Amino acid sequence: MSRTNPSVDEIDAYAIYTHHESAADRSARRGGWMLAIGFAVYAAVAVGLSAAGVYASIDPRLFALTVVAAMVSLVAAYFTIPAIRTFVERLGPRGLATFHVWRIAAAVAFLYYGSQGWLPATFVNLAGWGDMLAGVLAAVLIFVPATRLRITGFHLIGFADFIVAVGTGLSLQLVADPLMANIAYLPIALIPLVGVPLSGASHIAAFHLLWKQRQSTV
Repeated sequence: MSRTNPSVDEIDAYAIYTHHESAADRSARRGGWMLAIGFAVYAAVAVGLSAAGVYASIDPRLFALTVVAAMVSLVAAYFTIPAIRTFVERLGPRGLATFHVWRIAAAVAFLYYGSQGWLPATFVNLAGWGDMLAGVLAAVLIFVPATRLRITGFHLIGFADFIVAVGTGLSLQLVADPLMANIAYLPIALIPLVGVPLSGASHIAAFHLLWKQRQSTV
């Protein structure tokens, strides 16, 4: 006759297993909310300042400082707050990669602004087409089998574009190119104020996760 009732030991083992699983789920969920709320508050303030014309009326280096500070804060949160790190680990390098599909929209916006003569051609050619490449590659990763090589390759290419775009933008702002002042106005300001910090931080987090995965297989 088969036994249908689980033993006390089996019940205790299952309770311990589900407890650990639910604790991890709660941590990831809490981290996701912490990240979402914290970044939403920053974005609301930064976008509000842009809408009010504050960034357009002050030293452009302060606009750049806002973007850099936001990205550094996100990276610091990932490395110092366990719940946020757990949430990002649940996304994984591939999930972080597919987020970058948004860069297709950024590329279209940059190219449009460039066609209207509202942004410097150098910036548009580098940042616009670079973001288009990164966004398309991120979209491809949604449909192809995930391999470490493909995901690592994407993040290397995406981060290289990020460095080039941000570096070009900062350089043009430092030399006071008059057209770069337009980057501080909405709606194009959403890209550097919101998209750039998230993109830079997600690449850095992905590199850390890929490194951890590699260390675990050595």
